[in-house]
Amino acid sequence: MTSLVETGGVGRVWLAGAGPGDPGLITLRAVEVLRQADLVLYDGLVNPLLLRLTSGRCERTSRIRRAGAAIVPQEEINRRLIEAARQGLRVVRLKGGDPCIFGRGGEEAEALRQAGIPFEIIPGITAATAAAEYSGISFTDRNASSAVAFVTAHEDPTRDGTRLCFRALAAFPGTLVFYMGLNRLSELCSRLQEQGLSGATACAVICRATLPTQQILTGTLATLPELAAGARLQPPSLVIVGDCVMQRSGLSWYEQLPLFGVSIGVPRAEDQSGVVLEQIIRGGGEPVPMPLLEILAVEGVAAEQVQEQLRGLSGIDWVIFTSANGVREFFSQLRAAGRDVRALGGVRIACVGSSTAASLAERGIVADVVPEQFRAESLVEALGSVVTGRTVLWVRGSRGRDVLPERLSAAGAVVRQLVVYRNEDAASLPEDLPARIREGRLDWICLSSPAMARRLAELLRESGLWPLPQTTRLASISGLTSGAAAEAGLQISAEAKESTWDGLLEAVRAAVGRSD
Repeated sequence: MTSLVETGGVGRVWLAGAGPGDPGLITLRAVEVLRQADLVLYDGLVNPLLLRLTSGRCERTSRIRRAGAAIVPQEEINRRLIEAARQGLRVVRLKGGDPCIFGRGGEEAEALRQAGIPFEIIPGITAATAAAEYSGISFTDRNASSAVAFVTAHEDPTRDGTRLCFRALAAFPGTLVFYMGLNRLSELCSRLQEQGLSGATACAVICRATLPTQQILTGTLATLPELAAGARLQPPSLVIVGDCVMQRSGLSWYEQLPLFGVSIGVPRAEDQSGVVLEQIIRGGGEPVPMPLLEILAVEGVAAEQVQEQLRGLSGIDWVIFTSANGVREFFSQLRAAGRDVRALGGVRIACVGSSTAASLAERGIVADVVPEQFRAESLVEALGSVVTGRTVLWVRGSRGRDVLPERLSAAGAVVRQLVVYRNEDAASLPEDLPARIREGRLDWICLSSPAMARRLAELLRESGLWPLPQTTRLASISGLTSGAAAEAGLQISAEAKESTWDGLLEAVRAAVGRSD
């Protein structure tokens, strides 16, 4: 993508709502501009998983106090937006919830207008509606309320007095929703009662809405402050006051999801983990990206050698794929060699694993042989004598077991190997992961290969996390991976029945007692 600064054009700013926390709640328009962005200035309530949607530079501009992060003054954020736009950059100001519902988006828009910077405001799902609906509450149920009022519990500290009239709020004929109300919960409940609202009025406090760490506490105006005092609730928060809160017991669907509240480490390469992260999110869990290995295409002389081999596939009887990575890079190099799928005309295909078979199917190829068990030994057994005297091309990565070529050779096959991608170890664990593990905030790590198991053990030792605390358990994709983990000193708590990521996540669900 060519940035506007490269063409001498004028920059532009999008003030975009990121939604309340669940990354699936961002709008299509916001995703579209993130993909165009040269620079993303995101606030402290934005889910970091959303940053995977952009290739632009990302800068955190927190307006809330968090451990290890300073508050950035609003004036500094305004200045940064204007400065970047004047440099000709496409800038996305990504804000939690909706930009203009207690998000100061109007102030930022005004600053841009005065500076003559073109801008667009992209609405987002605001925290209140999402918090209610992920908690089983409907603000305007016809039997409970015909109106809803959004109220901030934190006004401009530089203003003399308050614009809030608690007498009017207490008399409001509907649901009251206070943003940022956790630290003022006792005061809010007291003032509403002082102005005539019954202490028996139902109310709730919802924290970290739409995330696997969502916390909900219900009570009444009279009881909620005391209940909250010992509940260890964490902001961001909303306080809901009204009869609609009483609906919650039968409609709280989110907390019933099979992985709700479970944090799961995903050691896959960053550019290949998207589907798995989404599976965990849709199951109510918290995915924690932690790439232990990196998959890289072969380059330079190695790539030229691969392409030369692909120009001369005549004489090959079977091509064997043992991973989706191998499929992807094989066809990438085939294109680079000036050829396409027709080069495989007359060649039979075998593969290991349903994901590998699916990757082939996406390219219009149905594998001739896919063993029931997803391992090299099973593939050789499934092939039997059909490879005797035949030339077999094994498409592989730079690291792997030697079982397949050894057994194929023993079966009488002539084996050629084609390395189309490189496996590289991650230099270290992600920066925040050791603290997560020490503090008991990572429930599971899923291991999908022996190499991942071995690398995890090495990095845990290097990070001073050996032995792995019992608060973090390990799930394995196969007996082979479990064996490698045991050899490395790791204890496996769950093993997939089917050697796929679906099987891995099902093993975790079963282990936590929430299997489908």
